[in-house]
Amino acid sequence: MRRRSQDWFDRDDVSGFVHRAWTKASGYTETSYRRPIVGICQTWSELNHCNRHLREVAEAVKRGVLEAGGLPMEFPVISLSEPLVKPTTMLFRNLMAMDAEEMIRAYPLDGVVLLSGCDKTTPALLMGAASADIPAIMVTGGPMLTGHWQGQQLGACTDCRRYEQELRAGNLTREQWVEIEDSICRSAGHCMVMGTASTMASMAEALGMTLPGNAAIPAPDSRRLRLAEESGRQIVAAIDADLRPSRILTPEAFDNAIRVLMAIGGSTNAVIHLPAIAGRLGLELPLDRFDRISRETPFLANVKPSGEYHMEDFFYAGGIPAVMKELLPLLHREALTITGRSVAENVAAAQIVNRDVIRPLDDPLYPEGGIVVLRGNLCPDGAVFKQTAASPELLRHRGRAVVFRSLRDLDERIDDPNLDVRPDDVLVLQGCGPIGAPGMPEKGNLPIPQKLLQQGVRDMVRISDGRMSGTAFGAVVLHVAPEAAVGGPLALVRDGDMITLDVPARRLTLEVSDAELARRRAEWSPPPAHYERGYGWLYLNHVNQAPLGCDFDFLRRA
Repeated sequence: MRRRSQDWFDRDDVSGFVHRAWTKASGYTETSYRRPIVGICQTWSELNHCNRHLREVAEAVKRGVLEAGGLPMEFPVISLSEPLVKPTTMLFRNLMAMDAEEMIRAYPLDGVVLLSGCDKTTPALLMGAASADIPAIMVTGGPMLTGHWQGQQLGACTDCRRYEQELRAGNLTREQWVEIEDSICRSAGHCMVMGTASTMASMAEALGMTLPGNAAIPAPDSRRLRLAEESGRQIVAAIDADLRPSRILTPEAFDNAIRVLMAIGGSTNAVIHLPAIAGRLGLELPLDRFDRISRETPFLANVKPSGEYHMEDFFYAGGIPAVMKELLPLLHREALTITGRSVAENVAAAQIVNRDVIRPLDDPLYPEGGIVVLRGNLCPDGAVFKQTAASPELLRHRGRAVVFRSLRDLDERIDDPNLDVRPDDVLVLQGCGPIGAPGMPEKGNLPIPQKLLQQGVRDMVRISDGRMSGTAFGAVVLHVAPEAAVGGPLALVRDGDMITLDVPARRLTLEVSDAELARRRAEWSPPPAHYERGYGWLYLNHVNQAPLGCDFDFLRRA
């Protein structure tokens, strides 16, 4: 089989001369560039804590590539830090995916190793690699070690949010808050709960795009480097076998990933990222498919924010291979993976070491999956809800709407002592979607009003067209589609309207007549555009709504 890189180096014209001469100028010999050339797509950045150790991971990958007879060549792409990038990393996920796709396609690479870690870096690289479609394997950076404070184990940022509530309620001093700040993040790596970073690493593994066990190895653990080295060897084998993403990312692989998502109580953000990755291959992942699989899949992973433990414990208990071994009766067992073997072959030796962390299929934590899809006149194109992280008494709820028109309105009024709000009300946030915010930030888990926190309230039904951090928790309805900024029904909600949430029935209803909604719609006008030039303008004019993964319309394959 002729390798892709030979189109650069095995030619007798002036282009071949230039390609060879400039490569030799970098110190490579002819023997080097005659090997399979493996790109190492690097998202290391001093601005991105989650990925700050990926230089060392890249060196381990290089060892494996060299041992297998390949030539590793490292190159950078955009790195998105969830805590630091403003207004939101989601605004730039598609830009990062475009960067990765174009660099993979532009250079003489026969295969690529994708190094990721923080929330958006994993789906962005998978999207780019799916579009470029040359042999690819992913190595994620792994979760941080568990935090500790006053004898308690801490998980970022589930406990950031939990203790922030106590600070606002007056139950925590500023000195204690700083102690927690100093104690919660104590190593390299991404959040150590089943947040978006851990979830998307798990999705990459469940899809078959990583070696088994990749998702949960803690970042400082030497086994992370050993897996990286083995991944370097495997990508050379994948080049020989022409194992492209399009051969691995099949409808069956996406079904497997969705089932694992439901079993681990993963982040609701995966319901956006998986359709975006699938769309790059011309595959549809409708929301109803997520809900159908959720109804059939028990919740097994006792990991925060839906459970008690952390990713470190999850790794020791068996990680994703153990979960998939337990789920085998429900999985597409013969789905091909980057190892060249099937899912069933990959997990044959896996076992659950701690059944309190990973429950057996016949004794789950919850009979259904973590995420459900809601329908109704408030969300005609769907909305999502993480039932395993919500207060059970709020799964069926009827309450009066308290509406915030924007993020600024929310910030200005949520802690106003004169805010007309009761514990059984429903907090509604408009203008937080892909276009409205812009970029669909993780603001969907609206804070509980301070005066209610001081009364002991710790959860309320909250509804928005935004997202929620995978580390967050509560009775939160997210991704309401269409969003308010494009005239979705959410834009028409007014203070005092009654809203009914019925999670078991998968319904979300605004109790307002069609005639009244028509009257309000006639009075509605779209908000002014956030951008008039550059990437922001491109984003606003081409981003799809949440059910299609918020990818650009021109990047989805027909």
